[in-house]
Amino acid sequence: MKAFWTEPDFDDHELVELVHDRKSGLTAIFAIHSSHLGPGAGGTRFWHYPDPAMAMRDALRLSRGMSYKNAMAGLPMGGGKAVILAGPDRAKSPDMLAVFGDAVDALGGRYITAEDVGMSEADMVAIAQRTAYVTGLPSKHSGAAGGDPGPFTAMGVYLGIKAAVSCKLGRESLDGVHVAIQGTGSVGGGTARLLARDGARLTLADIDRARADALAKELGAASAPADAIMDVACDVFSPNALGAILDDEGIARLAAPIVAGGANNQLAREEHGPALAARGILYAPDYVINGGGIIAVTLEYLARQTGDHCGIEQVHAKLAEIPERLTAIWQEAESSGRSPDQVADAMAQRLIGR
Repeated sequence: MKAFWTEPDFDDHELVELVHDRKSGLTAIFAIHSSHLGPGAGGTRFWHYPDPAMAMRDALRLSRGMSYKNAMAGLPMGGGKAVILAGPDRAKSPDMLAVFGDAVDALGGRYITAEDVGMSEADMVAIAQRTAYVTGLPSKHSGAAGGDPGPFTAMGVYLGIKAAVSCKLGRESLDGVHVAIQGTGSVGGGTARLLARDGARLTLADIDRARADALAKELGAASAPADAIMDVACDVFSPNALGAILDDEGIARLAAPIVAGGANNQLAREEHGPALAARGILYAPDYVINGGGIIAVTLEYLARQTGDHCGIEQVHAKLAEIPERLTAIWQEAESSGRSPDQVADAMAQRLIGR
């Protein structure tokens, strides 16, 4: 693995730490990008990377994205992320989670962890046996915030899509709006159900074709192969899987006037936001539209620290700010001639003192 400071995604990160424990099989990377607004908060990703350098790149990009996401959501949290390098079999053991929890605890509260790809509520419960610096835990009280952040992320994406359709297409209703959704897991699947409720016409795709087909049958939607979803002619392309899909080739393939989805780091490089704008495609900056999950788990964590109750209604009130923030970004982009991602980056950087 090349030294992290030669990585193009190293952005003056405050901490980058590699943890390896031979006995449990844990290899993990912790990255804290900024603590200007508070402790670095962001989920843990459990993923098999063919090349360890890809894991480092993911940790760096995701932690920076969390700095921006938390700042733009108005949360008193900085940006952090952890990546656990899974083996090809993606085996996960109690010992591995225990050692990981100890590593989180050793950071002394500089990093707060939660669920991300490959991690579950049950994993957070196991980690919580070793550290208090964890959130996304099941709620003990009906109506209280807590647990899987995925549904809250999905709600934010749904609200963001509605705002984008209003801004770009001048339509206040989603009835008949065609949305092509890439990824039908917790976020993509949840978004699809919310859109279907409003009468949107859906085309679904997932690397697990059976999962996409099952959801399509449930919702009366169409399905497409995972490698063809970006070519679907539609009103909204909604990426809800892994990132860096909006590169030169991906942008050229798009047949949609709007890109709005929950995947992190959708733009492969900084030049790809302006490339979308040059094609007349309205882009919802990913760390703004997908902020629902971190909003939910942060409010949960803060309530637990103070002993207060955080209800679902408080989370939904904060989620309602997502479309307002997106609309402000698009308006400034229109008036300034900059692309939405450039406007959002500048806003976030000011908030974190960069």
